[in-house]
Amino acid sequence: MALFKKKNKERDDSYYYASQWQLMYQKFRKHKLAMASAVLLIVFYTIAIFGNFVAPQGTEQFSGEYVNCGPTPIHFFHEGEWEGPFVYGLKRDRDPVTYMNIFVEDTEKICHIDFFAEGDKGGEYKILGLIPCNIHLFQAEGDGQVFLFGTDGMGRDLFSRVVLGAQISLFIPVVGMILTVALGLLMGSLAGYFGGWVDNVIQRLIEVVRSFPNVPLWMALSAALPATLKPAQVFMLMTIILSLISWPNLARTVRSQFFSIKKEDFIMAARISGAPASAIVLRHMIPSFLSYIIVNMTLTIPSLIVGETTLSFLGLGLRSPATSWGVLLQETNKLETIMFYGWKLIPMIFVFLAVLAFNFLGDGLRDAADPYK
Repeated sequence: MALFKKKNKERDDSYYYASQWQLMYQKFRKHKLAMASAVLLIVFYTIAIFGNFVAPQGTEQFSGEYVNCGPTPIHFFHEGEWEGPFVYGLKRDRDPVTYMNIFVEDTEKICHIDFFAEGDKGGEYKILGLIPCNIHLFQAEGDGQVFLFGTDGMGRDLFSRVVLGAQISLFIPVVGMILTVALGLLMGSLAGYFGGWVDNVIQRLIEVVRSFPNVPLWMALSAALPATLKPAQVFMLMTIILSLISWPNLARTVRSQFFSIKKEDFIMAARISGAPASAIVLRHMIPSFLSYIIVNMTLTIPSLIVGETTLSFLGLGLRSPATSWGVLLQETNKLETIMFYGWKLIPMIFVFLAVLAFNFLGDGLRDAADPYK
């Protein structure tokens, strides 16, 4: 009994003597949706980083023989006998009702799926942009084809394009979030710390930026991008565009936080001791509400994901041959596509999951930011 009480006392003491980050982590672990979302996002980003390895084809591979081919089923048994993972060959046929070209399985042709396969179907790539490699997670042997998500209007593997598109759709928002937070902290710190005419100028600037509707402003800024730019250049300019119109909310919050804490005793003590303004802001004021900034970072990314997807879907962002989830959804702007080629909506599922996961993660961090609640 005494040992049990001692353990309980140690547990209570560890709670009250824990650091802020330890308390946040303990509270965050209890948020099941946030934990599941964190795992899902780790999986998404890991696949995106090693996308060229996971994708059986590259962005430049296509086949006119398999235009608008539906997803190919994976089989394990042939005529009741175990064969391991394989796909049947595909042959073209015509739908007797719609008279459209369709693809049916040729059950006389078995193409086994090879894992960690080396071949020219997916093309060569560089691991992390450094190490040349030609190995892919899986490929069908011979002339067999594995289209897990079907193909698009040019015969390109949609699964490969979803995986490779994640490299842009998931990393543009991260870069944009960094720029947004940096700009929001800078403008909010200047307005909150100095006040006066500096605050008035920044507040009027915020009101001007916030007065524009988002989509028309995105369209106007994106239309200014020359069509001759390379995908990498469009990538950077889109990131800057999204950042330039996403910082006002954070800036206003930082400003209000500065006004509420700049007269606190520890801030006044730092001023009296002769600490420069930059040291007061960076060492004392910003760390005092760092948990909110972290939450804001996770909640900024979903809006930037939707922004990039919207621009690319409208044809004002990235364009082929660059690949992103928004670019992949461009083919879904026709009713015919939705009616007959429903698998082309699959990229939308990943946009939905990524945005939802970031929102749940932000909710979990927001709850964890107040561990004593």
